[in-house]
Amino acid sequence: QVQLVESGGGLVQAGGSLRLSCAASGRIFVTNRMGWYRQAPGKERDLVATITSGGTTTYADFVKGRFTISRDNAKNTFYLLMNSLKPEDTAVYYCNVDITSYVSSGLYTGNYWGQGTQVTVSS
Repeated sequence: QVQLVESGGGLVQAGGSLRLSCAASGRIFVTNRMGWYRQAPGKERDLVATITSGGTTTYADFVKGRFTISRDNAKNTFYLLMNSLKPEDTAVYYCNVDITSYVSSGLYTGNYWGQGTQVTVSS
């Protein structure tokens, strides 16, 4: 059983910073592509940033230059450093990871979501 646990959300003033974490646990063989998504009330879930197993990153235009995605493969943990936060960044942030894990028949690659963490930016 693979689980993703997110942490680091909270309330911050505009211009402030937060660092989100997403820790994967279970019988993990390897973690692959990882993405951070966000969903504001009444809106669709948007892709914020991605990072491959090799460390290649991509960012949505609305966070470029402000957010940084990273990963610690040894800890199976992923991060999203968010600087210069704006009120429009307010949303629930979710991590999403492709994980290859050990199962009774060998290896299984699945896609997993974290439970979400609330980020609220006040003006």
